[in-house]
Amino acid sequence: MALAAKLKGCPYHVYAIVGDGECNEGSVWEMAMLAVQYGLSNFTVVVDRNDMQAMGKCSDIMDTEPLAEKWQAFGWKTVEVENGHNHDSLREAFLTGHDGKPKVIIAHTVKGKGVSFMENELL
Repeated sequence: MALAAKLKGCPYHVYAIVGDGECNEGSVWEMAMLAVQYGLSNFTVVVDRNDMQAMGKCSDIMDTEPLAEKWQAFGWKTVEVENGHNHDSLREAFLTGHDGKPKVIIAHTVKGKGVSFMENELL
């Protein structure tokens, strides 16, 4: 969608949300390469960095660290939000410029935050 907008000269911005577990998949990195190759500064990806995926902790299954450095190496403007539950911090990250690149916001979160029986639980 971001590529179509750029090619058509449309002024809209495209946002995508992915989980950190999804960052184990090649399709995420194919998208990351395409976005840089076509200069999609109209594209922002938010990574929900809670270290949880379907079968367990991301760090145990397929550790993606250093995640921010990987996005940077692919050519993305990278912004980390240490408390992804803080709206002011998220707003600041969204308002951070793209510097002519696609932007990724890595939001460190807690799965099920605030619900005692759900926090950091897979089910």
